Amino acid sequence: MKYLLLIWDDPDLLPDVTPEALGEATAWVDEMHGRGVRLVGDRLRPQHEAVQVRVRSRKVVTTDGPFAEAKEQMGGFDLLECRDLDEAIEVASKHPAARTGLVELRQLWG
Repeated sequence: MKYLLLIWDDPDLLPDVTPEALGEATAWVDEMHGRGVRLVGDRLRPQHEAVQVRVRSRKVVTTDGPFAEAKEQMGGFDLLECRDLDEAIEVASKHPAARTGLVELRQLWG
């Protein structure tokens, strides 16, 4: 089963980008690649660089970010292939962002 891990950062809780923080993230990626459950993932550019796209009355309408009133901002994603929901939850719980933000887990339809 494929799952999308959406990484939501809380700017107030983000750790400083230290060698230790980068090492922790790298260790998670290495472990999940080694287990064969992480297919792809990446960080996202900052929210203020995002663009929303809508089509209204056949016109393309764009809005520059930031958009949400929410404190958390989407900071990245990982695509997983896990045996079941229990394994996906276990993988998500080990993600470093689970301690400083929110990790949303969504199963793909396919």
